[in-house]
Amino acid sequence: MSRSEELVLFRRAPAGLPRGPLREFAGALRDALAVEREFVCLITDDRELRRLNRDFLGAGYATDVLSFPAEPGSESLGEIAISADRASAQARQFGHSLSDEIRILMLHGLLHLLGMDHETDRGEMARAEARWRKKLSLPANLIARAS
Repeated sequence: MSRSEELVLFRRAPAGLPRGPLREFAGALRDALAVEREFVCLITDDRELRRLNRDFLGAGYATDVLSFPAEPGSESLGEIAISADRASAQARQFGHSLSDEIRILMLHGLLHLLGMDHETDRGEMARAEARWRKKLSLPANLIARAS
């Protein structure tokens, strides 16, 4: 298994989801943005995101992406969980592919693992996400379209 394959796990994700390109994208994020620090991204369904959100954040609903930073001193940045169900609905809503939506969510989650917080940082994360989205040829960033 390559280092990129270890970055993305698929559990209850749609059968037709192109796994190889998503793993390659995660590897590119690791190399360019995470400065080669590892992270793991789980792509799963609403049920799993609802459970994770409830168990770790006390919120009993499914969401599109969750980030779980590693403990200080860890070699890993942490973990990201993405709902393929939410990503699919958002891809339809915003008129792009499911793969692009998952890439957007992966970028967003990684920025959180790197310590950014769009709820408190006066636009720093939104600007960083917009820059990376452009560099990575991704559609509209998550923070911008939510406003």
